[in-house]
Amino acid sequence: MRKAIRGVLLLWFLCSTILRSCRANNLVCNEKEKQALLSFKHALLDPANQLSSWSIKEDCCGWRGVHCSNVTARVLKLELAEMNLGGEISPALLKLEFLDHLDLSSNDFKGSPIPSFLGSMGSLRYLNLNDARFAGLVPHQLGNLSTLRHLDLGYNSGLYVENLGWISHLAFLKYLSMDSVDLHREVHWLESVSMFPSLSELHLSECKLDSNMTSSLGYDNFTSLTFLDLSENKINQEMPNWLFNLSSLAFLSLSENQFKGQIPESLGHFKYLEYLDLSFNSFHGPIPTSIGNLSSLRELNLYYNRLNGTLPTSMGRLSNLMALALGYDSMTGAISEAHFTTLSKLETVQISETSFFFNVKSNWTPPFQLQFLLISSCKIGPKFPAWLQTQKSLSYLDFSRSGIEDTAPNWFWKFASYIDQIHLSNNRISGDLPQVVLNNTIIDLSSNCFSGRLPRLSPNVVVLNIANNSFSGPISPFMCQKMNGTSKLEVLDISTNALSGEISDCWMHWQSLIHINMGSNNLSGKIPNSMGSLVGLKALSLHNNSFYGDVPSSLENCKVLGLINLSDNKFSGIIPRWIVERTTLMVIHLRSNKFNGIIPPQICQLSSLIVLDFADNNLSGEIPKCLNNFSAMAEGPIRGQYDIWYDALEVKYDYESYMESLVLDIKGRESEYKEILKYVRAIDLSSNNLSGSIPVEIFSLSGLQFLNLSCNHLRGMISAKIGGMEYLESLDLSRNRLSGEIPQSIANLTFLSYLNVSYNNFSGRIPSSTQLQSLDPLSFFGNAELCGAPLTKNCTKDEEPQDTNTDEESREHPEIAWFYIGMGTGFVVGFWGVCGALFFKRAWRHAYFRVLDDMKDRVYVVIALRLKWLQNNLRRYFLDLRCLRGRSEREKVMDGGGT
Repeated sequence: MRKAIRGVLLLWFLCSTILRSCRANNLVCNEKEKQALLSFKHALLDPANQLSSWSIKEDCCGWRGVHCSNVTARVLKLELAEMNLGGEISPALLKLEFLDHLDLSSNDFKGSPIPSFLGSMGSLRYLNLNDARFAGLVPHQLGNLSTLRHLDLGYNSGLYVENLGWISHLAFLKYLSMDSVDLHREVHWLESVSMFPSLSELHLSECKLDSNMTSSLGYDNFTSLTFLDLSENKINQEMPNWLFNLSSLAFLSLSENQFKGQIPESLGHFKYLEYLDLSFNSFHGPIPTSIGNLSSLRELNLYYNRLNGTLPTSMGRLSNLMALALGYDSMTGAISEAHFTTLSKLETVQISETSFFFNVKSNWTPPFQLQFLLISSCKIGPKFPAWLQTQKSLSYLDFSRSGIEDTAPNWFWKFASYIDQIHLSNNRISGDLPQVVLNNTIIDLSSNCFSGRLPRLSPNVVVLNIANNSFSGPISPFMCQKMNGTSKLEVLDISTNALSGEISDCWMHWQSLIHINMGSNNLSGKIPNSMGSLVGLKALSLHNNSFYGDVPSSLENCKVLGLINLSDNKFSGIIPRWIVERTTLMVIHLRSNKFNGIIPPQICQLSSLIVLDFADNNLSGEIPKCLNNFSAMAEGPIRGQYDIWYDALEVKYDYESYMESLVLDIKGRESEYKEILKYVRAIDLSSNNLSGSIPVEIFSLSGLQFLNLSCNHLRGMISAKIGGMEYLESLDLSRNRLSGEIPQSIANLTFLSYLNVSYNNFSGRIPSSTQLQSLDPLSFFGNAELCGAPLTKNCTKDEEPQDTNTDEESREHPEIAWFYIGMGTGFVVGFWGVCGALFFKRAWRHAYFRVLDDMKDRVYVVIALRLKWLQNNLRRYFLDLRCLRGRSEREKVMDGGGT
């Protein structure tokens, strides 16, 4: 018997050797299949010439992506992923009778439908069309592929399914991915995909699934399932019971849904579970203590839920845990050594936005060596954590907003020099850093209490943010420091400190800079010409300093500049022409300087402009009539956001991003815009000497949110087209010489929450709308012929004309003048008429004080209500006075022939 077996094996070996030899020397691909492949290629678009090897002169088994049988030379596989192919898929593929593997993933078929003839390729065991940009109805003919093991239609966002009944015929399916395929029309999706006892991986992320998970599945369903991804859907229910029958599950993601209820204790039954992501849901209650039973768990993410209670110490038993993410919830209590008892494999910790506080001993030595540590908005302080220095493998450290109120210890800077990214912002960490050499790629020390001279940098630093500290001294030593190598610095933010002196002419050493913010310091002098050597500069902020003179023409070399903020300085001269011709600009903020001349009409070329602020200068002439060319303002903050590249406002890195900020004077108060800056659309030309009428074209900017033209010399009427500015929230036209009626179309502005048309020559009735009648009456004062709510003046023909005063202040503020006249007269009459009578009549005196006693509660309520009104009006009054004084000073300069 043994001799017979050895004989069979020897015969098999000899035959195999002969066949391999024949294949190596003589076998070539089947001619019929070769022609089929050439027809398939002819129908495709191949812009990168990836199929150049598909030549009629060559053996097709040697073509790129084509794999043939070593025995028969018949085509078995087509692996054509990531080749940027497009066009059509030819039915010539049907001639490849033995093809069992077809991969067209990561190509671009530009929304064409999946060919239904693929369902006739009966030999297919593997079909991958992932991210190939197919669209339309998934063909039910795919259900004919009875031998299919692997089906991947994921991330073709244009695909949809009306009925999944066809999928039940794929009895041997092991892998199914339909990520991003729209399944919301199929209410029985769960029953359909649960019919395969051999299914091991199920990917249904972003499928618009709702809460149709309540079906009662048998215990035998999904018996082989190890991977289940239902993330980014719309499932709004508690965790279904059938999930806990999946005893073999190793990967479970339910993130970014609307799951609710408590996380059940039965979660601890998943003894093979390695990955669990329940983030971005609405789970409430405590974390179940049974979570400590997940002995195989390697990654746990519970971010963004409504969890409360304390952190169970049973988590300290997760000896295989490598990544932990908690936060953005209502959990509280201490985190102690007990929570990390056996977590020796832990590499990543993210704990943010909770009320946890760390309660560990000062000499604690953690059992782990972390690579990524993010603990923000979670109290670690007030002392700097000493246990940190035991972490020798850290590449990322974030202790921002963690309640540290301590001097950075001496050991920290040497320890930190080996960390790639450090984020310590929004604490109260102090210390002097002039002898420290920062060596990190990204370092954020903003909003702390660091003081003294600026630290030195190594060439490795890419982002340095030390804004909002107490650094002082001249800036020149920092700017002209010598480095052992070429600087890689891209972002420099030293704003809101006490730095002084002039900016040295050393910018040629910082050629990699793309974002500069030196605002709110004590810097002075002129901008050096060498700053124009920063050809990659995208954002420049020098606001709130004492810079003066002209803006240097060398900055014209900054061809990609997207944000320029020179506000609150002493710059003079005309607005440089290169600024208004730089089509990359999105934000121009030149407020509160001494610029004169006209607004250059070339500014209308800036189609990407979202913020234009020339307020509080000496500009004259008319407003350009072509502002409707600001297409980013015409489209609005929502509709146009995907058409604009916002890299001038934000630069992204591996885990973080640096965002530009801007302080804008909107609705009568200053507000800082940072994360939402890219959604702002604003024009402010107030407090200048502009004349002429308001261009009707400006009312075509339907996406504009904030418009301020106050304190100028504008005349004429408001166009009725203002009603088309659907996003307008704030409109200030006060202190001009505008006339006519306020157009009724202004009532269409449903977002309008701030309006000021005071001190013009408007007449007629104030248009009726919910928001206009709820505005402060002061918004309409100073228009003698204006009537209707919220003003007390009724719109009657018999209305007596108001008296005028020759005094300029009385003309500008008639209500204030009458207030003082009435107060003086009332005091005399009231004092002698009332107090005199009470002095001589005892009965009157007693009655008077009884009335006062009865009215005390009523008076208290009136005072409380009027106090808020008084505060608002006083603030507005002083703003008006400042506006008047600014105009008066400019007019004196103009009258004197100055600039």
